[in-house]
Formats: sequence, structure tokens, C-alpha cells
Amino acid sequence: MKKRTNTETPDRESSRLIAQGWLDEFTVALASGAAERVAGLLTDDVLWRDILALSWDIRTLSGAQDASEGLVSFAAGRDPTGFTLDSGSARSFMRHGIGPSVEAFFDFTTDIGLCRGHVRLRMVDEETGKWIAWTVFTSLENLKGHEEKVGGMRPDVTAPGHGRFGKWMTAADHAAHFETSEPDTVIIGGAQTGLALAARLGALDIPTLVIDKEPRIGDVWRNRYQSLVLHNQIWANHFPYMPFPASWPVYITKDQLAEWLKIYADAMSIAVWNSTTLESSHYDEALRRWTLTLRRGDGTSRTVHPRDVVLATGVFGGARRIELPQAERYSGTLMYAAEYAGDMDMDGKRVLVVGSGSSAHDVSQELNTCGASVTMLQRGSTCVISLEPGASLPYAIYSESGLPVEQADMLSNSIPYALLLKFHKEMTKRVIEMDKDLIAGLNRAGFATNNGAEDAGFLTNFLRRGGGYYINVGTSDLIISGQIKIKHGTTIAGFDGRSVKFADGTASEYDLVIIAAGYDNMQESVRAIMGEDIANRVGPVWGMDEHGELRAMWKRTGQEGFWIAGGGLQQNRSFSKYLALQLKGRELGMLR
Repeated sequence: MKKRTNTETPDRESSRLIAQGWLDEFTVALASGAAERVAGLLTDDVLWRDILALSWDIRTLSGAQDASEGLVSFAAGRDPTGFTLDSGSARSFMRHGIGPSVEAFFDFTTDIGLCRGHVRLRMVDEETGKWIAWTVFTSLENLKGHEEKVGGMRPDVTAPGHGRFGKWMTAADHAAHFETSEPDTVIIGGAQTGLALAARLGALDIPTLVIDKEPRIGDVWRNRYQSLVLHNQIWANHFPYMPFPASWPVYITKDQLAEWLKIYADAMSIAVWNSTTLESSHYDEALRRWTLTLRRGDGTSRTVHPRDVVLATGVFGGARRIELPQAERYSGTLMYAAEYAGDMDMDGKRVLVVGSGSSAHDVSQELNTCGASVTMLQRGSTCVISLEPGASLPYAIYSESGLPVEQADMLSNSIPYALLLKFHKEMTKRVIEMDKDLIAGLNRAGFATNNGAEDAGFLTNFLRRGGGYYINVGTSDLIISGQIKIKHGTTIAGFDGRSVKFADGTASEYDLVIIAAGYDNMQESVRAIMGEDIANRVGPVWGMDEHGELRAMWKRTGQEGFWIAGGGLQQNRSFSKYLALQLKGRELGMLR
């Protein structure tokens, strides 16, 4: 293999040889237990992300010293061996700020698991042709002897836990089963997050009960305003083990998703108790079990004693309540966006929507469609991006005919959030140019825009605060055309009859005021459902923690046996597996 410079990209065979050479050295260095030898194979600014493989945690370590010491320390307890390059995955790319990068997957095992890894390499010495890692990713994919019962490991129809007397247990059978039997896991929330996790747990033979306050599976979507559609493409949103139908549109409607949740629960034989809420909970630290009192729709109660409880009610808490001066003097209708279901007669009505995030935009568009005269009250600025092509760029790894979705998930997960921020800064520069006409039109209409936190676009806003952006599915066009009016840079100062008085001294009359001020932190959901003590132990949810990962999501929290799951459909599909593995680890005594 000839020497290459930092302006040349290696071909496929050269990439394979480079990756294999690094993996061979890494295997020897890690086995030696010498952190300095491992550090010599890493760049000074390396990022190592581990999802359960070595740390039994989801964490990222940055810098050669911390990463090498972490790798060696955790490896001592896990005994990783059998590092094998996935030769067909070795590729070279030209990365901005990096130059040529050789990237490849590899497999390995530990004392308890079957694992997958990924490495990104860059040349650091043109004379010797030395390549070292600028990112390393390691993830647990299966527990030895307790693999997911899918694909080649799928069960026979009569396998224990899957059927009785040759009869496959339906979702209804499983739900009835828990009338008298104990679940090992109770999931609170029966929408996409809870059902995806329940399917994963079923594949690991963990008896699981899902409870949901709504009367029917899918009502959380079914009861929302009619024009709601998902804002990213269908091929990024498939559920575990069961992709959406190939005939469905690229952007599916809320009613399609609602019906899919019911279909999925039935197909995966998931036990769901609808019209059921958690009345009380207590954790016994000695027994390491919960006592939960569940209130059923018919008024009866049932007490169960699961090992684990998972809150899967979404990324957010309830709608953020704001104090509106003189609100009692308003003679029109005042409501929060979360309460708006689109079933009101709005023809010719005057509406003020307070807020400028995604909910405010969606509600404004729906109201406009229903014939209302809509004004959006924007206090600050909002990150706005086009649906196509802007918002599709972060999900470009997912496509109809590209990588299998599981492999795309793995590649996506291999990018630590700190690196994702850098990628999105570069991506945002491209998006700004693509969307310049859209943004200029909004600004001319009086709508203030920004480029997201640290100029890194909408996805970074989502990961850090869960909002502060809008993907344009039509509302921006209505703003630009003047069909939706903008009032910017002020707040509500008071009410008088149907008149809304603003802090800038102006006033206008509205028949309806809808508050779309965002949502509370999910810690407030924990507080409302599980109580004050557990909420305080868990702390704030979402945003970045000290390990460069989402706080309290898909991993251990400050309360033993209590977990939180949430995020977009892509996150639900991918990280439900990792949470299921941790719950299985708890069952087997591997994880405390």
C-alpha cells in the first residue's frame, strides 16, 4: 500500500488495510492494560462513546487521556476479546476539518455480551502513513445466552413465554394474563415509545405490562388536530421488527400513526391496559421491587410488584403555564395549545396564538385552514428550516434504498453529541444558503429567525431544550403571504373583554387566545406521576449531562428501578434496545 497524503482519499482495499492495521494495534494495546499505549492510537481530541458494552452505561469520554484511561479501566472488568473487522464496511470519506477519514465497523465480545464497534481514523504522519482514531464507538448488542429472539433466533410457537399449549398468546391474552400474574416491568405510556420498548422486552422474555390513561391505543395521536403530519421521512421512523407499509406516504399523518400503534401492539402481542393510571407507588430497596397501585377504567384497582418502572410519556412534561395579567377579565376563550383538538367552529374568528415554536406554527396553520384570522405573537426569535431539503439533511443516512435501518441506526449512534454539534454547524451553513429565500420572506413579514444554538440548527435545539424551532410544513408560507399575521417583540400586558392589551401600548380584539409557550421539563411529569421524592432524585431530564449524553434518558436514573424513555421515533427504535438490555441485565443480576 503506497503512502498517501492528507489530500488523498484511500481506495476501498487501502481503507480496509488501514482499518485492520489500527484494530490489530488497538487489540494488543487494550489487552496490555497500559493506557499510554491505547492513547498512542487516539488523537488528542478523540471522542469515545460507549453504549453499555464496557461501562454498562451510556457515556462519552473526550480527549486521549480520559478516553484511554476509561477504555482500559472498563475493559479490565469486561474482558473484551475477538476484535474482528467488518471488512466490507471499511470506507474513506473527506471530512471537513479532518481531511481523509477511514471509517469501519468491527465486532468483539466481552464476558457477558456480543458487541459492535465503529472507528474513524485520520492520518497524522505522512512519512510513516500512521492513522489513529478521532472517534471510537462501542455498543452492546446482545447478552450471551439471552439474545433477542428475532431473525435467526426467533422462537418456536410453543417456546416458553410465547405460547401455551401450542397457542400463540395474543395482545389480549397477555393483557388478561396480568389480571392475576405479576409483570417484571411496567411501562407508563402506551404510545410509540412505550410500545417499542415493550416489543424489545418481549423479545428478551421479560413479562411487561403497558398502562395508558387513554381509552384506546393511539388516542394520544388520534385526538390531535386534523392537519398534523410527521415532520421527518417515513424510512427514518420504522418501529422495531416491523417497518411501516411500503405503500404509505413519505410523511405520514397522525391518524395513520394512531392506527399503526394499535396494529403494532396486536402484532407484537403487547399487553396494554388502557384507561389505567398509576394511583400510588413505593420502592422497597431491600426487595428491589416496586409496589404499584393501578386504577382501572372501571374504578377497580390492582396492585402489582414489578422490578422496574419505565416512564414513557414523551420528551416533555405538561404544557408550560404562564401568568397572564388580568386573564380573568378576558371574555373570549383562553386555552393551551395542548388542549386544542381542531374541533371548533373557527370560520371568521379572530385568534391570537402566543408563541412561535412548532406547536404554535402547527396550531396557527390548522386555524387558518378552518377559516380563522390568525395572529402569531412572537417575543424572541425562532429557528426555522425547510422540510425539503433542509430538515432532510440530518436524516440523510436513512433512505428508502440505502443502508438497512439497523445499520443506519448504528452509524448514527456512533457519532457522539459533541461531534454531532460540529457536523450540524457545517450542515447549517449549507441549509442557510438553501433556505435563504424562505428566511428572507419570513423576516420581511416581521418574523424573527435564528440559526439554532451555537449556529448548529434545529436538531441541536431539540437535543438541548426539546424545542425552539419549526420545520416548515406550510405555516411559513402563510406567514410570508400575509395570511397569518405576526406581532413581534412584545408580550400580553392585560385583557379587557375581548381586547388583548400589549406591552407596546397597542391592543386588538380576539375571540380566542391559544397559549403555545412550550412544555415543562419531563422532571415535572416524574413529579406528577411518581411523586416529589423520586422527581428530586431523578433531577432534570433531557439536555446534556456530565458524560455528554442526554440526561436521565434510556439509562439509570437517580432512582433505582426507575427509567425514562422518550425522543423521536428514530431514538425510540434504536435506544429501546439498549434500555431493554439494561432491564434484562437487572433481571440476571448483572446490573444493579
